[in-house]
Amino acid sequence: MPARRFALRLFATLVILSPLTTFPALAQAAPSEVKVDAATLNKYAGQYRYDDEPDITLSFFHDGNQLAVESTRIPHTPLHAFAQDTFATANGSTRYIFLSDSSGRVTGLNRIAGKEELKATRISDQPQHNHFRAYDRKEFMIPMRDGVRLHAVILRPTDTNEPMPILMQRTPYGVDESNSNSLNARYTELAQSGYIFVMEDIRGRFGSEGQFIMNRPIVDHHDPASSDSNGIDETTDAYDTVAWLIKNVANNNGRVGIMGVSYPGFLAIESAIDPNPAVKAVSPQAPMTNLWIGDDFFHNGAWRQSYGYDYAIGLETSKENAFSKINGDAYDFFLDAGSLAGDIKKSGFGVLPTWQGFIDHPVYDHYWQIRAVESHLTKVTVPTLEVGGWWDQEDMWGPQAEYFALKPHDTHSEVFMVLGPWNHGQWARTTRFLGDVNFGAATGDQFRAQIEAPFFAHYLKDEDTFDLKDTASFQTGTNRWMRYTAWPPKEVATKNLYLDADSTLSFTKPTGDDATTFTAYTSDPSNPVPYRKRPIEATYAPTGSGWYTWLVQDQKFLGKRSDVATWQTPVLDKPVTITGDIVADLFASTTGTDSDWIVKVIDVYPNDPALGKMSGVELMIVDEILRGRYRKSYEHPEAIPANTPEEFKFSLHGADHAFLKGHRIMVQIQSTWFPLYDRNPQIFVPNIMTAAPSDYKSATQHIYGSAEHPSHIILPVANDN
Repeated sequence: MPARRFALRLFATLVILSPLTTFPALAQAAPSEVKVDAATLNKYAGQYRYDDEPDITLSFFHDGNQLAVESTRIPHTPLHAFAQDTFATANGSTRYIFLSDSSGRVTGLNRIAGKEELKATRISDQPQHNHFRAYDRKEFMIPMRDGVRLHAVILRPTDTNEPMPILMQRTPYGVDESNSNSLNARYTELAQSGYIFVMEDIRGRFGSEGQFIMNRPIVDHHDPASSDSNGIDETTDAYDTVAWLIKNVANNNGRVGIMGVSYPGFLAIESAIDPNPAVKAVSPQAPMTNLWIGDDFFHNGAWRQSYGYDYAIGLETSKENAFSKINGDAYDFFLDAGSLAGDIKKSGFGVLPTWQGFIDHPVYDHYWQIRAVESHLTKVTVPTLEVGGWWDQEDMWGPQAEYFALKPHDTHSEVFMVLGPWNHGQWARTTRFLGDVNFGAATGDQFRAQIEAPFFAHYLKDEDTFDLKDTASFQTGTNRWMRYTAWPPKEVATKNLYLDADSTLSFTKPTGDDATTFTAYTSDPSNPVPYRKRPIEATYAPTGSGWYTWLVQDQKFLGKRSDVATWQTPVLDKPVTITGDIVADLFASTTGTDSDWIVKVIDVYPNDPALGKMSGVELMIVDEILRGRYRKSYEHPEAIPANTPEEFKFSLHGADHAFLKGHRIMVQIQSTWFPLYDRNPQIFVPNIMTAAPSDYKSATQHIYGSAEHPSHIILPVANDN
């Protein structure tokens, strides 16, 4: 979700980024310009294709006395000459260094942006324009039923007055930068096909009036006695906005589609709860759905410390975005601060509203339940396209949860889901990569052109090119799109993969007893397991945070830590394909009275130079945490009986992945994952948010692999395995 989720929240902010810009580059002081003659500028004009990203072609033009660059998704951008062969954007943050052979013929270029360097090969001396469609931009203050006015930017194609449908996004991240160029760069396929785009600041943010409330609770519109704030919530604001647009925007066709990623995804699905009749299609993409069970702020009761800290600062210390407040290694920052109470003291901001919510409501009580969306999805009111990424570092749970909530009510086959090889919002980009993992195609481009654009064209324009029946899933490992008539597909069968005491994995149930068949490790809260390589930057640090790709980071960075238990299969002699929900069913004990259990299922690549950067990599496929006190109830936590085997069963969520021949399947279990999750004191305290330094204790953990207590992973294995 850039701005909130600083770099990849492209839906949220419409910041114009190169399709290869993963992180916002730190602005550099621009060096003095030099003069370059016309003959040299002409020499550089042409088309250049990235070697590692062959789906992206840059065109350079001799533009007056300058060079300019553009592409299918980059607007015409003048460059400044800082050497005879080096040109850069105005602030110098992105540089293009042209390369020539011994004869002086230009052969390619290097593009340098921050820490990223990419090489492109010249493929033509004739540049091509991007054919961006021109849009007229207007701003309005749209009145809501309680008199509050919301700021909106409305963009309409200038080349036609034909009636058009409206595509709307509502966001807390600001819409001031929305213009014709940003629209074409971000929504390339949709912008060129023709819609009236509406971008609106939600109440209390940026140009909109009223009070901002984080993930504002949903009001029961059918029971006035239960309403607060005069019955106002995001569903009513969406309803009122649509009503105003239909009446006041000239030459609309009476149909509205609503879309958004992350927080705007949360707002998109809420627009389908008691929707305005003009809303005919919605696409919640990586939507924040349930902040306590599986999305941004908690996972199964474990608080996402660094994220919850950073995000509250970003949205609640200013009416505009205010991220990136940590200097140095976040691991040290949060370890020194301790619990949330210590974080607040160290921050200097006082107690922000969301932090107060964390402190007062550490359990899944009414405060969180009324912010959850899935319980309101009791009927299909609007055709819905859910979108998610397998390696979404923020909201991987949301799209699947909403799909499962809506699907039982889908009597007209109008609920669809797409799951791809992406991190948070990455389907907005043109790239074959996530980190070092190459998926062989620009899968985001494929999704937008083949599914997203046809979905809205079908329901808003009556075009007949949308052919998805239920779920499209990109199967990693084999790197191919799959289409299923249900998710999970009916053609899979579950198999138990057992965690044996000798650190191996087997599909054969163990036969030993508890006294001898277990794996033990000591978890020390004073030395927690880092969740990614250190130093750990602030979540949205402007200098290139590892936050965006940590889920595909090679797990070998953990070395041989004694507090990470590891099991793996022998080398596979044939592929094992898992498609559906993976579940961890652990039998474990602790010498403490509370514990976290983190389970990771990993694909271990063979050591093969032909694999390049992926040789020997340990790639996480699914992972999740369970805070032990919530093993029986999210509402009523209980201490864990010390030194007593207990069952801890929880979902690791969905996957569609083939462990290929020659690979291994690995499972790792640990009890800290820091500072992504706050440390469990490992003794039962009433409220971990206010735990004192003296509360944190080491504990010895036992994972059993016996006949009576056979810890295992439940895998949905395809029938052809």
